[in-house]
Amino acid sequence: MAVKEKRRALLSVADKRGLVPFARGLFERGYEIVSSGGTADALAAEAVPVTRVSDVTGFPEILGGRVKTLHPLIHGGILARRDVASDRADLDAQEIVPVDVVAVNFYPFEAKAASGLSVTEVIENIDIGGPAMLRAAAKNFQHVAPVVDSRDYPLVLGKLDEGLDLATRLYLMVKAFRASARYEAAIASYFARVEAKEGGLTVSELDPSFPQTLSLGYEKILDLRYGENPHLSAAFYRDAGSVPNAVAGARKLQGKELSYNNILDLDAAWRLILEFPPDALAAVAIVKHTNPCGVAIAAELADAYVQAREVDSVAAFGGIVALNRAVDRRTAEALAETFLEAIIAPGFEPEALEILSPKKNLRLMAVDDPSGARWEGYNASRVVGGLLVQEWDRVELDEKALEVPTERKPTSSEMDVLRLAWKVVRHVKSNAIVVATENRLLGVGAGQMSRVDSCRLAVSKAGGSCEGAVAASDAFFPFRDGVDVLAEAGVKAIIQPGGSIRDDEVVAAANERGLAMVLTGVRHFRH
Repeated sequence: MAVKEKRRALLSVADKRGLVPFARGLFERGYEIVSSGGTADALAAEAVPVTRVSDVTGFPEILGGRVKTLHPLIHGGILARRDVASDRADLDAQEIVPVDVVAVNFYPFEAKAASGLSVTEVIENIDIGGPAMLRAAAKNFQHVAPVVDSRDYPLVLGKLDEGLDLATRLYLMVKAFRASARYEAAIASYFARVEAKEGGLTVSELDPSFPQTLSLGYEKILDLRYGENPHLSAAFYRDAGSVPNAVAGARKLQGKELSYNNILDLDAAWRLILEFPPDALAAVAIVKHTNPCGVAIAAELADAYVQAREVDSVAAFGGIVALNRAVDRRTAEALAETFLEAIIAPGFEPEALEILSPKKNLRLMAVDDPSGARWEGYNASRVVGGLLVQEWDRVELDEKALEVPTERKPTSSEMDVLRLAWKVVRHVKSNAIVVATENRLLGVGAGQMSRVDSCRLAVSKAGGSCEGAVAASDAFFPFRDGVDVLAEAGVKAIIQPGGSIRDDEVVAAANERGLAMVLTGVRHFRH
């Protein structure tokens, strides 16, 4: 048989899900299976006939496996154009068998980079041969099927039976180049954080300079029914470097499809609940339209939820609930009393699932160990024609940097509540004011155009009386009027960044009212 009459498939995959059935399907359709390394071993172990790359090239794997498939007998077979006479002549002259299918996925660079390996070890997880073969196949997609996603294996086998049409080839090509681009972006993003110090390589928390050209790689998780409003189409993408301890990696246990707004609210709620480690007191946050409308901590999770719901029971209706511990039976019974859109937690005990399962539309989202959550990459916001990029706001309260400019100092118990209020206020849309009492919020003033109106709203949401409570402001008070509103309602202590040209006036107002005021020096706008 002339080499051009043979059919060959080249398989080289790090993720071996679906590999054996796919290879068997190809073999049954008359394809010679060529593989190297672990892929060949996996096929041989399952009695799938396989030819090793080294047998095709007559050249062994070298450099500890760094060079396996980088050879003209491999890439010539992938890149040859079947409709170009000179290409066919070159194949025959060099006895190169054309490759019709290339199934490749890459070394798991992102996972390895996130696992704490040294930079040198991470370098060894940069795939060279895989991307080279996939890109070659994608370039020659009119003659070769580039397959990068194991979910496409059944599609490819079915199409091979009826003839691989151009539309399917184009679909596979686009997917291949997207995978390659995402992979390269992940590598570039990682090494943008690598610093050469004292002759060695170390990884910093974030590239402080921000790259001149920013490449972002995302993988689509699902198509959404619509966006913020029904006339908008939308989809949900996961960061290429994402870890599972976030909404993008959460497992949906039950409920309706997630909506665009659900995902925004779940993210806002989960980011807030990460302020409260699961090994501390039980904590619950209720979010509506990305703003917290109830937060509470308690010894028992059920008690924390009930107290959080009581902050604003009207707003809690149809809200999103985040919890820092697995949901137990008693908490599930309390949750079931209110109509909720979604619940996100580290897990759900079997009895809790049994109680909540009759609520078929209620979305239950389980997130793996929240203590392992990492805030990687950048926080980005689109504007028309551009992208704003910044670090994640993860600055913790620096106790040593706190200033108390007022005559009265906060008591120890007031300081505990001020810390709680400060944790919450940075998760509220600016201008933001929160009023809190022991272990829970009382009221929230969010997103007002003037700070004094946010103060009035927070007091109103607290029921008008805030006797003995504390307040937190995400930014400085530009005038004393906000302090006056809070003091008249009964607030006894305030935490805020300071830095206004009228700080003296604001502090004087606090002294007149007998308030304690703590300055953090850190602003927490959230637009």
